[in-house]
Amino acid sequence: MSLPPLQDLPCDAQGPVFAEPWQAQVFALTLALHERGLFVWTEWADYLSRAIRDAQAEGDPDLGDTYYLHWLAALERLLLDRNIAAPLALAGLRAAWRTAAEATPHGQPVRLNAAARRLGRAEDAGGAG
Repeated sequence: MSLPPLQDLPCDAQGPVFAEPWQAQVFALTLALHERGLFVWTEWADYLSRAIRDAQAEGDPDLGDTYYLHWLAALERLLLDRNIAAPLALAGLRAAWRTAAEATPHGQPVRLNAAARRLGRAEDAGGAG
């Protein structure tokens, strides 16, 4: 697949560059959702641009080291706006990832336990009520 151009995407001669594994994962997830037709690339670029602008308005110095945090924020917003993910499911997964990362020795892959992985598959993680 040919990657559509995105402003400020960290790249080298071979393609996108990632400082940490989670960055590559969120990048790959975004591309997979795009390839499945959940959104068009121009829509994604709009979400990413908005996430970057919002972060800059909140004081992000825009040095490039937070680029994939903006990517993640844009993906979360897109999933919420499209009702692909429930707010509580995203919050639960975010907390599970944070807990798993804090418990993982440096240099080791971060892994979610089975219960945390199920959060992402819940049909209505927001619950009824």
